[in-house]
Amino acid sequence: MLSFDPSQKKSIHILLVDDEPDILEFLKYNLEKEGFTISTANNGQMAIEMFQKNKPVLVIMDVMMPLMDGIEACYAIRKMTNFPQPIIAFLTSRAEDYSQVAGFEAGADDYISKPIRPRLLISKVESLLRRVKPEASSSIIEVGQIKIDREKYLVDTKDGVIQLPKKEFELLELLISKPQKVFTREEILGKVWGTETIVGERTIDVHIRKLREKLGDDYIRTIKGVGYTFVNGEKQ
Repeated sequence: MLSFDPSQKKSIHILLVDDEPDILEFLKYNLEKEGFTISTANNGQMAIEMFQKNKPVLVIMDVMMPLMDGIEACYAIRKMTNFPQPIIAFLTSRAEDYSQVAGFEAGADDYISKPIRPRLLISKVESLLRRVKPEASSSIIEVGQIKIDREKYLVDTKDGVIQLPKKEFELLELLISKPQKVFTREEILGKVWGTETIVGERTIDVHIRKLREKLGDDYIRTIKGVGYTFVNGEKQ
């Protein structure tokens, strides 16, 4: 997946998913006018089909839809480890905390509130696309007894291969990228969740706890008052 280059918008494919035709047309018109390549779907099942067909870099998806809602579709896309994983943002008028938590748990990267003005939409989309990571020379990172596959979102441990949700994987990928380096909470929030996503520091703690449950307690060390570091399986 290539990093965002504003001069190459035509090569950037965005999938829009909403069951309201007016909203879908509004989004499609404004993004195509900016030069992006757009495909659309009006429910979660169709979204999965279009995702498999077009391999979009960004998916903007409504939450409440017929046949399959956005949360279910997001879960399904995140399980497709044989496809390059996109940035996923939920387009929704729902502001309840539980809805946002459910979205992030499903693997969403952000929320876009509707209604949204055209210029703000473009600005938000470009901001989301800046999170797309440049292609690495290798999809594999191996440190000690942990090996991760960036393309498949798989983690190979001494106890076997596991698949992590997107944010847990990105958090582990960040920590393992520089073993022994202490990443501050501010760094982690900025690099994993993005500076424009509003999440509390407790979000980091929850994801760290889940990683420890899956990997064991010997890999991620808490530096009190600072942040976390990957310690390569050394006893804490």
